[in-house]
Amino acid sequence: MAVPAEQSAQTGRPTRADAVRNRARLLEAAARLVAQNGVEHVTMDAVARAASVGKGTVFRHFGDRSRLLMALLDQAEQGYQASFLTGPPPLGPGAPALDRLEAFGVATIRYLLAHRELGLAAAPPPERRFCAPPVAVRRAHIVSLLRETAAAVDTELLAESLLAYLDTALLNHLVHRRSIPQERVEAGWRDLLKIARSSG
Repeated sequence: MAVPAEQSAQTGRPTRADAVRNRARLLEAAARLVAQNGVEHVTMDAVARAASVGKGTVFRHFGDRSRLLMALLDQAEQGYQASFLTGPPPLGPGAPALDRLEAFGVATIRYLLAHRELGLAAAPPPERRFCAPPVAVRRAHIVSLLRETAAAVDTELLAESLLAYLDTALLNHLVHRRSIPQERVEAGWRDLLKIARSSG
């Protein structure tokens, strides 16, 4: 029996380049489904059918639905992370730490609300919620900036409290369920930072 073109002749497994192409193809199929039917209709089965592959292929690449949806968010996430890691001040390097922290919170609130439907659907299960890679990046950034301020606070615990405010489900509840203006939610972030400012 001939070995399929996308598989290595030695192992029968997809080559690295083919795996990258297959992953991109699956993400393209998932993005089409989101655009056509909404996030709630994107399942592993639906993506497999749209990409004309077996469901096992989708699971091998992504593991579960939340990881698939997080992968769809990846491009936007990369741009968002670049804005505070290497972008211009006050969000990026070059501004005082507390000014950066203020800009970071506002930018994160806007980013999460702009991508809330996909973010809510991609939310990992409770046991992975606080260790998801995007959350880990935000936590590390907040801790780093708090340490720069030399504020007399428990840096790690204050970081967790600040991080809890930057939660897609909470922001969606405040803005879209309770109809609290986004500007007021952003002002709430600045109020939270008064703890760090008063301890500096």
